[in-house]
Amino acid sequence: MKLTFSYLKKYRVAAIAALVMMLIELAVELSQPLLISKIIDEGIREKDTAVVWLWGGVLVGSAAVAFLAGVLSSFFASHASQGFAFDLRDKLYEKVQSFSYEIFSRFPTSSLITRLTGDVSQLQDTIFMGLRFMTRIPLVVVGSVIMALVVHVKLGLLLTVTLPFLVIFLLWLMRRASVLFRNVQNRLDDVNGVIQENLTGIRLIRVFVRMGHEIGRFATFSGKLMQSTVSALRLTETSTPFIMIIVNAGILAVLWFGRIEISTGDATLGQTVAVINYSLRTMGALSALSWIMVSFSRARASSVRIDEVMSASEGPGELGMAPLNGMGPAQTGSLNQNQLPAIKGKVEFQQVGFSYPGSEIKVLEDISFTVQPGERVAIMGATGSGKSSLVTLIPRLYECGSGVIRIDGMKHTEIGIQALRGSIGYVPQEVLLFTGSIRENIAWGNGQAGQEDIEQAAAAAQIHETVAGLPEGYDTQLGQRGVNLSGGQKQRLTIARALVRKPAILILDDSTSALDAVTEGLLLAELKTMSCTTFLITQKISSTVSADLILLLDEGRLIAQGTHTELMDASPLYRKIYQSQTGEAQHVQSTH
Repeated sequence: MKLTFSYLKKYRVAAIAALVMMLIELAVELSQPLLISKIIDEGIREKDTAVVWLWGGVLVGSAAVAFLAGVLSSFFASHASQGFAFDLRDKLYEKVQSFSYEIFSRFPTSSLITRLTGDVSQLQDTIFMGLRFMTRIPLVVVGSVIMALVVHVKLGLLLTVTLPFLVIFLLWLMRRASVLFRNVQNRLDDVNGVIQENLTGIRLIRVFVRMGHEIGRFATFSGKLMQSTVSALRLTETSTPFIMIIVNAGILAVLWFGRIEISTGDATLGQTVAVINYSLRTMGALSALSWIMVSFSRARASSVRIDEVMSASEGPGELGMAPLNGMGPAQTGSLNQNQLPAIKGKVEFQQVGFSYPGSEIKVLEDISFTVQPGERVAIMGATGSGKSSLVTLIPRLYECGSGVIRIDGMKHTEIGIQALRGSIGYVPQEVLLFTGSIRENIAWGNGQAGQEDIEQAAAAAQIHETVAGLPEGYDTQLGQRGVNLSGGQKQRLTIARALVRKPAILILDDSTSALDAVTEGLLLAELKTMSCTTFLITQKISSTVSADLILLLDEGRLIAQGTHTELMDASPLYRKIYQSQTGEAQHVQSTH
């Protein structure tokens, strides 16, 4: 919790002001039973109206002061808690943005969403209650006991003896409840994960008529959340009767012995009333304390979950990725954007091996090839052969486990992350568009792009005419994830988004699968005129024929490389793929 609550330091002035106002309010409230005892003993019993009016006026005036102090305390507490939540959520989001794929995979998306929203909100509420109520309640208990002892020692001791039992019980309750509420938050992660999967895959669910199955699956996870919540609340709710039994026993003792003290003349009626009043305040505070302990336990669980994210290492591939505001860590690598000559696009893999974090399975093994600037590389292979894994190593989304990758002759680990990725245009296998206009989605690839740059990129991606034919053109608003576009249109927009960067290296991860042969041919012809080095993952022979280099992968190994003509001559697997797609039983004469 220390790491999380360090973000409260910025608002220490508001927090201190809230506590000071709360102390003024508390001091006034603790003085009120004493004033009432004076009104009873010195005014009502002595039938002195002047005393009643005097102390009654003081009582009313002090109540007004307490009211004003309470309002100001709430204002300052709200300012501190809201500011704390804003800063924490901002830093948490910035931290998530700095994660490498390796670190990001440790936290499910639904869990990160819950931590950014629910957990931060829980801490925000706890900060407010801490400044406004949590600190006040223990002080009410301690102050009431002290004032009861001041009013009458013997009667005050009856209230004091109940406190050790209550303190021990509440400490045990807090420790136990923290574990249970952390389990509740984890269950909430699971529920959010199911919701996210269902909303994302709603079309598939409808097509396969799996609505009933998904409703049942959601009910299962929701039921587990309910059971965890019930277990946690059952523990905390049963604490209230226990507290009430102890405190009420103390009050009964005060009433019993107070009557005896009054009859013997060792206590006055006003003193007894004051001690009973302090006992009632103690009972009220302790009943609220059980509720406060629940909130604190939930906050403690949320703080642990947030600390897990904040204390996670960004990963070797992301340490150099400074945020756009320039407030992040320094770049990884010895060469940053200013020191590095413009990347031309030569890419070399030298005996590269790779396994995903936490796995011993070799995804890539002993991969070696060289690509000259401006060349087009087609990557082919069966599903699971390592095609996508290979291209993710170029922008350092993952780090290779062995071997060396060089860009323009330099180890790519020596190049700053921003400099390296700023020279790469990447189109992932899974199409992702953002809510906003078509112009905004294309310009997302280059924040400095003007309208002419956007249109040129769209034309190269074979989507300009389609966009121009829309009623609102480039201002057409896209639904969530581009839901109002076809698969081919979405793919071409993501390609335009990469091309607007004018990259030295372009990576297309099976990004033409939804395009027809004519459109794909026009796109490839356009790419041929560009100076960027292009990596194209594809299963289509039509896309590989004109490639400068074809890489044929099988179970993580590079089994063949060369041009179309060379592979037709040297690779039986490539010939088999060619024949299966073209229907030609072409016989290729060996050059050997």
